[in-house]
Amino acid sequence: MYMLEKKRNSPLNNQFVEVLLLIQKSRNSALKTVNTELIGLYWKIGEYISSKIKTAEWGEGTVDKLAEYIQRKYPELKGYSNKNLWRMKQFYEIYNKDIKLSPLVRQLSWTHNLFILSKTKSKQEREFYLRLSIQEQYSKRELERQINSGYFERTVLSREKLSALPGQLKYGISKVFRDTYILDFLNLPKSHSETDLRNALVNSFKSFVLEFGRDFAFVGEEYKISVGKNDYFIDLLFYHRELQCLVAFELKINDFKPEYIGQINFYLEALDRTVKKKHENPSVGVILCKSKDTEVVEYALSRNASPTLISEYKTKLIPKRVLREKLRELFFREEEK
Repeated sequence: MYMLEKKRNSPLNNQFVEVLLLIQKSRNSALKTVNTELIGLYWKIGEYISSKIKTAEWGEGTVDKLAEYIQRKYPELKGYSNKNLWRMKQFYEIYNKDIKLSPLVRQLSWTHNLFILSKTKSKQEREFYLRLSIQEQYSKRELERQINSGYFERTVLSREKLSALPGQLKYGISKVFRDTYILDFLNLPKSHSETDLRNALVNSFKSFVLEFGRDFAFVGEEYKISVGKNDYFIDLLFYHRELQCLVAFELKINDFKPEYIGQINFYLEALDRTVKKKHENPSVGVILCKSKDTEVVEYALSRNASPTLISEYKTKLIPKRVLREKLRELFFREEEK
């Protein structure tokens, strides 16, 4: 009886859902408008304070008095402490002459902007996180995690390493994948098996997607492919929407070994022959190892025709100091060329 009632009401429920979607869309639009207005207000306040201090009309103590005045006149208003007013001034002064970045800051919340301002060291890094936050629609916690894990540094270093590989990386693969992934969210013990790693990744799928990118759509774990009379199993299989291709992940808890290439190539060939759609690009393989020797990887891939990448995974955050030093070394090498 319940099932019949539920079935009878389902068309009406679908219509109710459509109304809810309209409400949600309107609310999101209203929130964006409010946020744009708020960022615009903070920009103008920052501009006003900056001009007063620049002309020596105001001393530093004047900003403290302004904060006290606002609090006295409008005690219900939050966000106008002397510390926040100084941040508005800094916000304006950093972005006001930057025609490329100033439109971006209005698309993010004040909290996101403050976090990017306080945690980044260069214009390139600020632009990276501004664009990434807008594109991926990060929450504050997600943005914080990416900055703390050195996402910018790892991405730049990875692109430099991947661009040096043979001409197998097509249709933007080097922009999607990185040389090192931080899997601290898995809480794996120091000694763990490949099964532990696979299960932990599947169980922590939301964090996996955050680290690897939102365009990954999960297809299956231990995905079975049959060749001849035998069955084989791919650790993790995904589909990448932007690249429009299947992505096979092979998980290895040891150092990279050249024989892993033959295994992943076999899987990619089987996927392309039996699973890939006609309109899709050739499948991509990612061998996720505990560590790797760059020279061994270069030798192993030098004659490899399939789009394959070998990446390391770390179960703990790499200190940002180490990543920044590596980045400086990269920039110095570029300048010397």
